[in-house]
Amino acid sequence: MFKNDILNFSYKDLKEHLQENLNFKTFRTDQILDWIYNKHVFNFEEMTNLSIDARNKLSENYTISNPEIMDIQKSKQDETTKFLFKLDDGALVESVVLYYPNRIAACISSQVGCALKCTFCNTGKLGFQRNMTGGEIISQVLTIEKYLDRRINNIVYMGMGEPLLNYDNVVNSILNLNDKKMRNLGARHITISTSGIADKIEELGNLDIEIRLSVSLHAPTNYQRDQLMPINTKYPVEELMQACEIYQEKTNKRVTFEYIAIKGFNDSKEDAIKLTELIGNLKSMVNIIPVNPNPAGYEKPKREYLMKFANILRDKGIDTVIRAEKGTDIDAACGQLKGKHVN
Repeated sequence: MFKNDILNFSYKDLKEHLQENLNFKTFRTDQILDWIYNKHVFNFEEMTNLSIDARNKLSENYTISNPEIMDIQKSKQDETTKFLFKLDDGALVESVVLYYPNRIAACISSQVGCALKCTFCNTGKLGFQRNMTGGEIISQVLTIEKYLDRRINNIVYMGMGEPLLNYDNVVNSILNLNDKKMRNLGARHITISTSGIADKIEELGNLDIEIRLSVSLHAPTNYQRDQLMPINTKYPVEELMQACEIYQEKTNKRVTFEYIAIKGFNDSKEDAIKLTELIGNLKSMVNIIPVNPNPAGYEKPKREYLMKFANILRDKGIDTVIRAEKGTDIDAACGQLKGKHVN
């Protein structure tokens, strides 16, 4: 028998669905969501302030996404922790928890595998299997919180998959995580990272919610970006920048550009100058990421090259950070997620 996943519903839709199908009053919806989002209870039978009859009806008609934790790895370099989850159909995805002095961030997945085949990314080698539902996306956060017995402060859609190619489910999951009746996470603490799906970036600007946008740019020219990211042939840098400008006009929000620095490929003074020219019209921030171990065998530049590159951007008034490496020893860093058991 098909059962609806509670986590797929918005608050309004769930309230109406429970009213129409089970004759539940609104306060029952509030109770159920409190159990799930605040108490991290994913079994209706444990929701003890509901009657036995109500719990039985819920169990017969609904389910709650609750992925099985198959593996957990913790970095010896820092506290970065990687979770391997098995979804209901047996599909495997990974999520990463990153610890900072003032917050805990979860990097979550939006697809099983990925279709984009970026040359520096292990996930792309898996190919695309399917989109995750909104409920499956949310369940990563809730399952991590239950395991850690701690609240996640920031969520980044930067795990496996391209979030904007699963647009509706990703947006629905964000709206639910932000809803005061549900997870009540501030929108400014939610970031979508995209490889550059230009039309969806523009659409994202229409959302009446103040999330953050991060664009994986990685190269200042089409020639270079084509070699790293096949998606660039569909959405070349000029079209991508235009989409970012439209997004910014609609939202007045700064755009973060992720830039994986590769030795001898995109780390020169000339590359830095071209980058400033490309993004100079935007309010932006650049995260420089020394390339992590990758399928293509790219090497990271020396620190002195990274500093020179960053200083050229800073001299042009662009806020620039060289990202601290986290979780590389457990394949939890950018481009390393494989969705597989440790050998």
